Amino acid sequence: MTVDKLKQYVALFGGWLSAVLLFLGTINIKFEWFNVASIDAFVVVLGASVPFVIAGYGVWKNTYLVKKQARKQEEALKRQGLK
Repeated sequence: MTVDKLKQYVALFGGWLSAVLLFLGTINIKFEWFNVASIDAFVVVLGASVPFVIAGYGVWKNTYLVKKQARKQEEALKRQGLK
């Protein structure tokens, strides 16, 4: 899954939240905290977190400090002169 595709999902979720807000407004249910500004802020935070999560996953998978098996692999690479 690409970053662009994830951003599209975030936008889709924001649109869904907007539809829920409009639906609740039509049946006269109102929450002070659930408005267009809060939905926009949530979508921005969610959209900004997508690259952060992808970068975090890349660091997690490519570091030798996190897992015991990765440390063993690093030792094997050093023994073979590959690191």
